[in-house]
Amino acid sequence: MRLVIQRVKNASVEIGGSRVSEIGRGLLVLVGVEQGDTREDMLWLASKTVNMRIFDDENGVMNRSVLDVGGQVLAVSQFTLTASTRKGNRPSYIRAAGHETAVPLYEAYCESVSAELGRVVGRGVFGADMQVSLINDGPVTIIVDSRLRE
Repeated sequence: MRLVIQRVKNASVEIGGSRVSEIGRGLLVLVGVEQGDTREDMLWLASKTVNMRIFDDENGVMNRSVLDVGGQVLAVSQFTLTASTRKGNRPSYIRAAGHETAVPLYEAYCESVSAELGRVVGRGVFGADMQVSLINDGPVTIIVDSRLRE
């Protein structure tokens, strides 16, 4: 699994002109699920999301987590994070997990983050054409890949 974690002042998701989810200060997380990803990958990433110290402390040092600052999380599925760009100019999504794997892992990720955070995680709609808006704070953008944890 691959995440793009963005520290935001606010973020929202719209589908067909209707807002389906929004958060204030916190993290917008784009979630990509690849073939072969497991529950262990998901749990590791959920813990990383909640505990990653990318919010400033009183000295302006990134030393606090979203949990520490009482922030919110908005998780949006994004299969394009699995793109391979090795050959040619058209990305290949052959590594993306199918719905039978990706949907349960995305949902479980959202539930795990929610449980660790102690609040509901905002969500996009899996497979929908979504418009995502955000004000990136910093900007701070971190890429985390469960296959690169060792």
